[in-house]
Amino acid sequence: MRRPALAAIALAAVMLAAGCAVGPDYKAPETPLPVSWKLEAPWREGTPNDIADKGPWWKRYGDPQLDALQDQAVAGSPTLAVAGARLAQARATLASSSAAQYPQLGLGTRASRLKISANRPLTNYNTANSSTVQNDFALSLNASYELDLAGRVQRSVEGATASAEQSAADLANTRLLLSADVASSYFNLRSTDIELDVLTRSIALQRRALELVTARHDLGAVSGLDVAQQQALLETTLTQVDVLKKQRAQYEHALATLTGTPAPSFALATDLREIRPPAVPLGVPSDVLERRPDVASAERAMAAANAQIGVATAAFYPSILIAPTVGVDSRLIESLFDAPSLLWSVGVSATQVLFDGGRVRAGVDFAKAGYDATVGNYRRVVLTAMQEVQDGIDGLAALERATAQAQSAVAAARRVLDMANSRYEGGASTYLDVITAQQSLLTVERQAAQLQGQRLLTSVFLVKALGGDWCGDSGADAALAARTGCPAPGRQVAEKR
Repeated sequence: MRRPALAAIALAAVMLAAGCAVGPDYKAPETPLPVSWKLEAPWREGTPNDIADKGPWWKRYGDPQLDALQDQAVAGSPTLAVAGARLAQARATLASSSAAQYPQLGLGTRASRLKISANRPLTNYNTANSSTVQNDFALSLNASYELDLAGRVQRSVEGATASAEQSAADLANTRLLLSADVASSYFNLRSTDIELDVLTRSIALQRRALELVTARHDLGAVSGLDVAQQQALLETTLTQVDVLKKQRAQYEHALATLTGTPAPSFALATDLREIRPPAVPLGVPSDVLERRPDVASAERAMAAANAQIGVATAAFYPSILIAPTVGVDSRLIESLFDAPSLLWSVGVSATQVLFDGGRVRAGVDFAKAGYDATVGNYRRVVLTAMQEVQDGIDGLAALERATAQAQSAVAAARRVLDMANSRYEGGASTYLDVITAQQSLLTVERQAAQLQGQRLLTSVFLVKALGGDWCGDSGADAALAARTGCPAPGRQVAEKR
């Protein structure tokens, strides 16, 4: 067999070997998931559209002020800007890693005037050296290409791709967390507004009661104890107003930071409109793996760590570099491109580690341990996701019932206060009964306001736990579909009964 044929066979064998990457191929770990959520009334299982865009879920609450804050947060949040910059870095790293799959070309040029030493070492004792001054003009095209014998470059690209996808998932998760934080702070503020309104109405009621009991005291019908008790109740209620105003200011300042606005320049007017939690389609537990960006980020981290095992393992194999060069070299620029000025070279260099004291093995062990850590983190994130969704389901169901009971308690407390006032005015009871009835009414009204806020917060928590909103079939009307940017629903999905 002729030498060119042998060389071709050898080159083909090397190129075939270059297509085999060492290290384990990535396979996502199997995660045992329940087939359904543990539901109680008024929930039932739904079938959301997982492949559709999640959309602006906050628009389902129908609050224009919340919509404006969300838009402002997306535009001005420093946290979101940081996550976006990290994604850009990850994509640049991927582009850099991918470039190693292709040959690198370089153009070199040289123009110099030099003097050669007459006393330089001899190359031939029969010929004497002489000193010359001459020009040197050169132009060359250089190429280099690493044969990916063990798949190091391939694994590096796989790892960089997974890291870029992880950064994209992190950006989506940051956006989801930001929108949930904005909604939570906003609903906390609105709940505080409702509580302040309850206190304001209670204060007006207590002031009228104080005027009444003071007038009766001036007429000698009651003792000063009744006046003192009513005055003490009024002062206590006024103190609670200051505490709630402090809490409201903190929520307002939090919204300022989330939207990228200096706190002193941000203010929201009081708004007492009732906001109802939207119906949230649940789907099945496995949907969470597809929808939650933090789960996607943890899964991509596993893929990147798995690729690093291959990169570390490739260090056991030789590194082969092909570096051909072609160019021209002449002492006269006018003859630079003449045929005698042509020069070229073709070379192959190979490097193989023979002994390193266990450094390469330690690198592989380190990469494997890193992969095991990402697997553990992935399972932790999945279990946390299951817990959060189930907490949201149970929490909303319990709060639905508690809210209905609180409304009944408010109505009953008002009737008790009316009866206590009537009995006191008729002399059938002491003023302590009136004080007690006023305190009870204030307590249950504040509790009802707090429960309403908790329902809104828990609904936000559930939406976040599910990975965002579902477009498409959500049992909503056409107006809601227009607000959220989703197509109008065509079938009823399982949500709240």
